[in-house]
Amino acid sequence: MIKIKAKDVDVFYGKKQALFNISLDIEENQVTALIGPSGCGKSTFLRCLNRMNDVIDICSVKGKILINDFNINDKSCDVVRLREKIGMVFQKPNPFPKTLYENVSYGPTIHGMAQSKQEMDEIVETSLKKAALWKEVKDRLHEPGTGLSGGQQQRLCIARAISVRPEVILMDEPCSALDPIATAQIEELIDELKKEHTIIIVTHSMAQAARVSQHTGFFHLGQLIEHGSTDKIFKNPDNTKTQDYITGRFG
Repeated sequence: MIKIKAKDVDVFYGKKQALFNISLDIEENQVTALIGPSGCGKSTFLRCLNRMNDVIDICSVKGKILINDFNINDKSCDVVRLREKIGMVFQKPNPFPKTLYENVSYGPTIHGMAQSKQEMDEIVETSLKKAALWKEVKDRLHEPGTGLSGGQQQRLCIARAISVRPEVILMDEPCSALDPIATAQIEELIDELKKEHTIIIVTHSMAQAARVSQHTGFFHLGQLIEHGSTDKIFKNPDNTKTQDYITGRFG
């Protein structure tokens, strides 16, 4: 089932066009990887999906992005509610300068998701368990999140993102600052999270895209060159540019 439909999306930073006519369907409860060389538009496209580009004054977005058949670029769209539905995990772990408990409870508190301390405790515990972090931190919930290792911080950020029960999770190179062991833990987690969430991941690592995703889109110079099942894109792409990128001839 299609969760997100992007149709004819153009993005401009001032007069410079960053994305050209992007059309892409994203399947529900699957992992879609966006690959391509630096500066090709992957992260720009990702930020279109939760309207993060709105915070950049000179940025303008044209075209349609439908999530559950609702056009999120419509004037009637409540951006706060949209970002509740679409969680985001960034490249560099960015825990708030608060305790672990406060990091995870922050979103549910803003959105009034818990009626009591007990309900909030349950949300925090469930989110940390889903992020495969509970066992490591259950006795340290009132210590600062910034005291964790890089891999633990990134899992804390994932717990924070899933605490408001988003339908979609956007991940912008979530492992690029992590060591191989932490990366493997995040990849296992992505596989687990797709049972309940639709996941879109921007990654520079071809191997990672091949390991974690079911669908892959290849971006180059602001254009979506090709997209399809990860298996096909990696083994039998239709476009020679895709083939050249995957085999390391450019990029």
